[in-house]
Amino acid sequence: MAREFSRTDRVAQQIHKEVASILQQEYKHREPTVGMITVSGAEVSRDLSHAKIFITFYGNDEDKIKEDLAKLQDAKSFVRGLLGRRVRMRNVPALHFVRDTSIVEGARISALVNDAIAADKAKHKDDEK
Repeated sequence: MAREFSRTDRVAQQIHKEVASILQQEYKHREPTVGMITVSGAEVSRDLSHAKIFITFYGNDEDKIKEDLAKLQDAKSFVRGLLGRRVRMRNVPALHFVRDTSIVEGARISALVNDAIAADKAKHKDDEK
């Protein structure tokens, strides 16, 4: 019987869970000025030496988002140290935080579709008159 998930998938899932917990609990106390952030995913390299952590930032201020991402990049070693205490691995992967814009893009596309549907309904209403 084949395994459902590879080791890298299982490690990525565990790192996703633990980094989300670390950012929510410990990091927020260390850096209270950071806005609302969510870990939306994690990818681990095949050799488990690097982990790409996808972060979603909530808010519209682009400057604040860039500032928060820079603060998060500066706290990589702090987060990695806590992760090393929580996860039983020989080597804890190097963390790379990446801004995830998929949720924002999804909302933007959904709004465009809703606008197109509303415009189409308005056009059909005008044609009936």
